[in-house]
Amino acid sequence: MTFAALARSAALVTAVALIPATTAGVAQVDGRAGSEFARLFATYERIKASYVDPVDDEKLIRGAIDGMLASLDPHSAYLDGSDLQRLETMIDGNYSGLGLSVQMDDGAVKIISPFRGSPAMEAGLKAGDYITHLDGDLIYGGDLDEAVSRMRGPPGTSIRLTVFRPVRDEPFDVTVTRGVIELEPVTHELAEGDIGVIFVNEFSRDVGADVFSAWEALKREAGGRVNGLVLDLRSNPGGSLDEAVALSDLFLDKGRIVSQRGRARGETYIYDAETVYRGEIAKDVPMIVLIDAGSASASEIVAGALQDHRRALIMGDRSFGKGSVQTLLPLGRDAALKLTTARYYTPADHSVQEGGIEPDIAVPQLSDPDLAKRARFIMRESDLRGHLVNEAALKDEELERDRREDPRFTLTAAELEERGIDDYQLHYALQTLRRTAPGALARRK
Repeated sequence: MTFAALARSAALVTAVALIPATTAGVAQVDGRAGSEFARLFATYERIKASYVDPVDDEKLIRGAIDGMLASLDPHSAYLDGSDLQRLETMIDGNYSGLGLSVQMDDGAVKIISPFRGSPAMEAGLKAGDYITHLDGDLIYGGDLDEAVSRMRGPPGTSIRLTVFRPVRDEPFDVTVTRGVIELEPVTHELAEGDIGVIFVNEFSRDVGADVFSAWEALKREAGGRVNGLVLDLRSNPGGSLDEAVALSDLFLDKGRIVSQRGRARGETYIYDAETVYRGEIAKDVPMIVLIDAGSASASEIVAGALQDHRRALIMGDRSFGKGSVQTLLPLGRDAALKLTTARYYTPADHSVQEGGIEPDIAVPQLSDPDLAKRARFIMRESDLRGHLVNEAALKDEELERDRREDPRFTLTAAELEERGIDDYQLHYALQTLRRTAPGALARRK
């Protein structure tokens, strides 16, 4: 993929990525900034003349650019070389490596989520884990791109990760064999009672069409009648905005899906139903959408749209809370700025920035034996240093509601394992649909 094609590609909204766009004005430099530029240049000259070792211009300029962008928010960044290759990988959805979504957190590489079926998930890595060493080399305080590059490699080769898990007293080592991560963005299965389950792992190309195909396959497997549907968006970090709109449009036949608003006129858009798909699939079929703390941006767009239109019941944990839009602004032939230019809003005019999507029914993942301890260390947008503040000025206690104990959910992981339940949230969703007559759940008003 060429850089030009990359810049024209579909919009992305993820926990760790961006939305490319083509409309962005060039701001005029404020005349009062002259003295600030003078201080910047004076610092540059002092470093060149007096630093203990010679420093090349590229290092200093890149450091100045990275510093400017880092002072804005966690998602604005300068992209070139390997950064742009990572973006291409996200769009294409396959590479050789471990299958992890990671974020730099105060100098540490923190796992947002392992991808379903990936070598990382099979090795037991979990959201919230910190990777401190790669093959015995300390990576704390290092460069995220360098760490990601080292974790990738030829399939069949192995790498030893030293992991700090907050619920354990000591770090431990995990050896993971790299594989070809050909992410299947959409998979499906038919559960007992002719309840369909569609798993959406990321929003790469053609997710809308893939979900439509999965629904058609479920109908065939169920003999023409599906009694309920679970759309599983857990640990889905996002992806293409266009595909988030397309997926939402499959289940809606009218109304707004999402809007984005920026300071520049060209950064304000409204996306409505019936613009990608005509009609509505799974009409009158009871539907539940599963989300968790790893469900970000594009996932939150879908969950927010279906929740606001009362098309689906949202179940699970509060989502990640990334409600900002990043625009890809080319800088020459092989570099670009990923700059935050707008916020997005659900149909009910709710910004998910910081607060995320609040489930209609909060269901903890009781299958996790470390659930109580892990809850204290889950990272969301509101935990990232320098994150954008929600315009509604959410209070801390409002962001902590999902951590309060619910007397309805008292089974332990061991008790669930004895019953053969390894995914309590999905189990609870399926049981809810089995107890519900078709058409009664999440009925529109």
